[in-house]
Amino acid sequence: MDNFVVSALKYRPATFDTVVGQKSLVTTLRNAIKTGQISHAYLFCGPRGVGKTTTARIFAKNINCLNPTADGDACGECESCKAFQEKRSMNIHELDAASNNSVDDIRGLIEQVRIPPQVGKYSVYIIDEVHMLSQSAFNAFLKTLEEPPAYAIFILATTEKNKILPTIISRCQVYDFNRMSVNDTVNHLKSIAEKEGIEAEDEALNVIAVKADGGMRDALSIFDRVVSFCGNKITYKDVIDDLNILDYNYYFKSVDLFLNKDISGALMMFDEILSAGFDAHNYVLGLMEHLRNVLVCKDSVTVQLLEVGDSVKKSYTEQAGKCTQEFLFEALEVVNDCDLGYKQSKNKRLTVELMLIRMCQLPEQKKNQDKE
Repeated sequence: MDNFVVSALKYRPATFDTVVGQKSLVTTLRNAIKTGQISHAYLFCGPRGVGKTTTARIFAKNINCLNPTADGDACGECESCKAFQEKRSMNIHELDAASNNSVDDIRGLIEQVRIPPQVGKYSVYIIDEVHMLSQSAFNAFLKTLEEPPAYAIFILATTEKNKILPTIISRCQVYDFNRMSVNDTVNHLKSIAEKEGIEAEDEALNVIAVKADGGMRDALSIFDRVVSFCGNKITYKDVIDDLNILDYNYYFKSVDLFLNKDISGALMMFDEILSAGFDAHNYVLGLMEHLRNVLVCKDSVTVQLLEVGDSVKKSYTEQAGKCTQEFLFEALEVVNDCDLGYKQSKNKRLTVELMLIRMCQLPEQKKNQDKE
């Protein structure tokens, strides 16, 4: 049996063209290489799993290529490129600041910086999670970061830019990485599914993308888990079962019950949700998100803010036609009140049930106000 390689590693981008969701940032780095305007220090900031370290490695590979293309990309054939691909390059050094954050670790790095590269033009030092360095380690690093040898380039990566000293930031070119959009994530998962011979429903991939919350690495980890559960055919039903996510239909049904003032139906549906093992607070949060999505669909200009598949978007648009804006505003306020009071409540089920009763009365209250 072949050793399994997780998708996050197997399909890790190796060129700027394969980096997902960071087009403007990649264009800037590529142009810097083409024009030779390479800074001695970079700071890559952004959420986890959006490609900071991967982009740093690609950048390091490209600037050391002995025969770069006209676009500034690596040739992939020279000794420097082959050494990088075979993970034996002596020009690229990585330090994990989460576990190497002392003054002694930085002193060791400073000593290493004095050694010029043997192949290629630059020695690139990638320091991951740089915000984890201690105050004294930052201070020890300052002088070297400000005036390194001509062949030394530092790429600092962090998920918490606010924890880095302003004196460090001022010495770097700062690049802010975007969170992955749902569409970018879904398209990337589609391409991987095709390469792996896996049939996947668009709605299933959309759920994975939303669950990943902007992180491509998280999306690929979830994708691997779902494949283990579903096999070579990924369906929406299997994904929500595996990830223990409440079906969209429960929220659509909830709003229909509210509009019909069906208190008994709403309470029975909530009992069904609890019996299936779902957390009551997750239902409240999901209902809040659902009502927001319905409100977004009230206007054709804001429909584009909805990050769901086409079939679900159609259902949202249809339900938006049944709801007045006033109803949605009041409904969101009621759900928000329930969310705020949920943690303090001693009888959490009753708290949610009272919310459901109030929601079922909202259309009737609006009518009474109109009569007055």
